[in-house]
Amino acid sequence: MSSTKPSINTALTEWTGALGLPDFTAFNDDDFAAAFDAALAGDLADIEAVVNQHDVPTIENTLKALQLSGKDLDRVSAIFWLRAGAHTNEAIQALERVIAPKMSRHSSSIMMNPLLFARIDSLYEQRDLLGLDPETNRVLEKTWKGFVRSGARLDEQGKARLADINERLASLGAQFGQNVQKDEADWALFITDETELAGLPDFVRDSMRGAAEERDRPDAWAVTLSRSIIEPFLSFSENRSLREKSFRAWAARGENGGETDNTDIVAEMVKLRAEKANLLGYKSFAAYKLDDTMAKTPKAVMDLLEPVWDKAKARAAEEETDLQRLITGEGRNHKVEPWDWRYYAEKLRNERFAFDEAELKPYLQLEKVIEACFDVATRLFGITFEEKQGIPTWHPDVRVWEVFNADGSERGLFLGDYFNRQSKRSGAWMSALQSQHKLDGEHKPIIYNVMNFAKPPKGEPALLSLDGAKTLFHEFGHALHGLLSDVTWPAVSGTSVSRDFVELPSQLYEHWLTVPAILEKYAIHYRTGEAMPKALLDKVLAANTFNAGFNTVEFTSSALVDMAFHADGTPPVDPIKFEADTLRQLEMPDAIIMRHRTPHFTHVFSGDGYSAGYYSYMWSEVLDADAFKAFEETGDVFNSDLAAKLRQYIYSAGGSRDPEDLYKAFRGKMPTPDAMIEKRGL
Repeated sequence: MSSTKPSINTALTEWTGALGLPDFTAFNDDDFAAAFDAALAGDLADIEAVVNQHDVPTIENTLKALQLSGKDLDRVSAIFWLRAGAHTNEAIQALERVIAPKMSRHSSSIMMNPLLFARIDSLYEQRDLLGLDPETNRVLEKTWKGFVRSGARLDEQGKARLADINERLASLGAQFGQNVQKDEADWALFITDETELAGLPDFVRDSMRGAAEERDRPDAWAVTLSRSIIEPFLSFSENRSLREKSFRAWAARGENGGETDNTDIVAEMVKLRAEKANLLGYKSFAAYKLDDTMAKTPKAVMDLLEPVWDKAKARAAEEETDLQRLITGEGRNHKVEPWDWRYYAEKLRNERFAFDEAELKPYLQLEKVIEACFDVATRLFGITFEEKQGIPTWHPDVRVWEVFNADGSERGLFLGDYFNRQSKRSGAWMSALQSQHKLDGEHKPIIYNVMNFAKPPKGEPALLSLDGAKTLFHEFGHALHGLLSDVTWPAVSGTSVSRDFVELPSQLYEHWLTVPAILEKYAIHYRTGEAMPKALLDKVLAANTFNAGFNTVEFTSSALVDMAFHADGTPPVDPIKFEADTLRQLEMPDAIIMRHRTPHFTHVFSGDGYSAGYYSYMWSEVLDADAFKAFEETGDVFNSDLAAKLRQYIYSAGGSRDPEDLYKAFRGKMPTPDAMIEKRGL
């Protein structure tokens, strides 16, 4: 970056903070715009240097130079998108609406550059003669295919139209996510009459009190649309009218009319995606997206989802009958509605297994679950974690750990941002400030997890549900995929793998949470310090597949609607009607809704990440169920030989090889869905 531009704050691109982090105290929101402009210009200059050289294309002067271009842009982008998701405000959101389409236009200008593609194409055509190692060959193939899928072979008119589409989609995706975040942040149900809290355990009341205080209502308890509050409220509140009111608000995010309504955005996005796919020679957007995955085709996805859907509906019907029995037994005559399911499912769990979430939660302290995550990583992979205090980050709640290899050498950094706040989008995710690679020296990974757990009152521990603890393990599995990465090229580092393989390391890691040796050590009552009684532990394990029909219907309906939107060559004009029609054709149970309804389906419409790809959680689940079974078959879920293979072929390999080849190298064969269906209790 040029030193002749004093208005550019280089703290965004030259990271001088502790442990190699950015110095988060050295820049503010107003610095991003100028830094982006300079970094975008610098990236284009790097590309021009590649394009304008007279030497024949080589791996060194073309592929490597392309991979190493735009370092300043990588750094300012990493900080900005972290802020946009984890700690946003009106200034960041306004800039996001500008930056998203600008970044899209910038990417199109590079990926459609005919001279740059000609150099990559030349290398690709002679790749068998270059004596490339497997990883470099894989990067070359992925790079070439990326150019083609980005329109490099289109005529000038096609390129211009595709660039326009991509830019518009980027704008719409940013607006979609901001609308959902605003609906979630703005809605709260304040309760001032304590009798209306009937049925709510202390941990729910405490979370609601904290949420009310954050909204300047210390006189009240607040139901919010954060999953960490709304779900336990729906599970325990005896007040059916408040359950209904809260549930309807939760289900209607992004569909409330006015400026935050996402209906028209979805309609336009689906239409533009179909046009994009057609421009690139595909019958549908799903065909385009799946061409670069393990599944390959929409048919392969449906072959997985449809049999599971039928089993899930049958199981959910049995569960609904059981819930209806409880309702009738209370002398009530209403049918099971969506705002009733969680409430009566908790009662049924208590009846069937003699425990409910309220009894379990005191044993699942956030601090202990984090320790359990680290312990499993140490047992499997030999890495250790040391927390560092007093390091400035993007928010005071964020924690920092140094990660070390078994020999004591530095592995990387891990940061955790665990608590819900109004400035954070909902959900949980992993990302990287810096990815591991060795292309121009050793680059240590800087990986972070973001969660949305309810923040406890001061001095009290944060208590998690079992689902919350699984979420923490899940995202830490993603984090390990980044931390354990051991590749040369940044293009295949860490989670840079096909979408339906990326969930394998995360979902597989969840299995170790409920290993008895881990629960016995870390499931400690926050008041008494006593370990979870074996009787309760046995009940938890026995209830592992409780409510399986409900959970699978929630998920699979979302995946099927996602595919329906994107597998048809004629996208719908009215997405809400299309959602309803699709669910009716699927014979969706009336008492259950999609886990993510269309107007707030951020996986699919806030950007392009999981569009025509939500199925990938279940695709990866087929792999993770089989992979954990491999450990169980040895009689030792920490088997060192198998853990070494797991690290080598799954957690460290990134996208350096075809995912199917990697899985076979670990397991010896590809799995069938049987283990997954068994694991789900279907």
